[in-house]
Amino acid sequence: MVGVFDLFRIGIGPSSSHTVGPMRAGRMFAESLERYDGLPRAHTVQVDLFGSLGATGRGHGSDVGALLGLMGEEPDTIDPSTIGARIAAVRASGRLMLMARHELVLRPHEHIRFNRRALPEHPNAIRFNAHDEAGELVLGATYFSTGSGFAVENTHERNQQAHAVPFPFDSGTTLLAQCVESGLSIAQLMRANEAVQRDDDQITAGILHLWHAMQACVKRGCGVDNDEAAKRLLGPLGVSRRAPGFYRTLHALEAEAAADPLVALDWVSLFAIAVNEENAAGGRVVTAPTNGAAGIIPAVLHYFDRFHGPAEPAVVCDFLLTAAAIGSLYKRNASISGAEVGCQGEVGVACSMAAAGLAAVQGGTPSQVEHAAEIAMEHHLGLTCDPVGGRVQIPCIERNAVGAVKAIHAARMALQGAGDHQVSLDSVIRTMWQTGLDMKSKYKETSRGGLALNVVEC
Repeated sequence: MVGVFDLFRIGIGPSSSHTVGPMRAGRMFAESLERYDGLPRAHTVQVDLFGSLGATGRGHGSDVGALLGLMGEEPDTIDPSTIGARIAAVRASGRLMLMARHELVLRPHEHIRFNRRALPEHPNAIRFNAHDEAGELVLGATYFSTGSGFAVENTHERNQQAHAVPFPFDSGTTLLAQCVESGLSIAQLMRANEAVQRDDDQITAGILHLWHAMQACVKRGCGVDNDEAAKRLLGPLGVSRRAPGFYRTLHALEAEAAADPLVALDWVSLFAIAVNEENAAGGRVVTAPTNGAAGIIPAVLHYFDRFHGPAEPAVVCDFLLTAAAIGSLYKRNASISGAEVGCQGEVGVACSMAAAGLAAVQGGTPSQVEHAAEIAMEHHLGLTCDPVGGRVQIPCIERNAVGAVKAIHAARMALQGAGDHQVSLDSVIRTMWQTGLDMKSKYKETSRGGLALNVVEC
């Protein structure tokens, strides 16, 4: 079962598949070295990035993620403010502390290679080879970053175990059937499945921890008590942060804006932009279900809190549990990786999840929730992933704002009906997957087509 804590993870920017995935893979490799007594023998480690990781890895910080993972860091606990200095020290010295206790030789310009050639198993691949002082191989392993920060070794999920759940589902059809048979909402059904691994208090506490991280990210991105938010984003594009100024303007005009029927959309855009500017700056975000689409679900939940709320703990839990149920269908039956299916698998999936969550907390039936998810994805089909300069900035930041607004619209349309509709969520998911397979690789996070080709970087 893909659960709420699989799809929502606290990590760092700018990319779940290109930064967080390589970090987890790096730590997994270091742990394997330790487990097989290879740590003291390792003299150096060669890192090879393939496919999309090789094509846009520099802009996405894939090399940085891999180095941090080798140091033993985890994306949900590392202090983002320390990363720059630590990586600079490795580059200056040519030395790295493996698992924070064994020094080895690692000169990034020599020992990290970016290969545009993709491996056949997955477009996001990273290979580690540790050698001893004589140049003999100590251990080698290849990992695949499959989206949402998942790291997979030889096609097997790390620590993946089969857990029998009371309400298994593998499609939208079976999900709705389980709801009808049990009389449970989608959120209640997901909670019952999560209870196989955690007690009820742990589930609630874990979900609220995610929500607090989302709130903190919006606050930082808006520049509240955060001087860093006034700076331009990293990289040659020279993109300025807009959220702090946007936030000040909306606050200053709050009284006058009350008469504007569309002011809610401005706030939704602000929330999404704040998160994705934080992500682009390498700050702490919640993958939802990816970093590139991390602003949509927080923006829609903040929208509910501000205009329909407050978002009490029970509401937050129902929203995120419902969203996770929908996200699990995409993860199981298609993909949430931009390198695999384009941005329809990131922004499209996040929009679908957010629409479902919003419909649920506004009183929607399971059928209406499924309809909201279907509407949201249907109008993202074919969305390409073409980041300018290989950075999660253009068009990614604005795309999250538009995706959040579309999620709200999808939920509102679904709630106007009884849940009956011509196109099922399952049909849309199959279509998304088929469209992704047909999409040319230059439109799938390689920055070799679309806006990335037609926008001058400097």
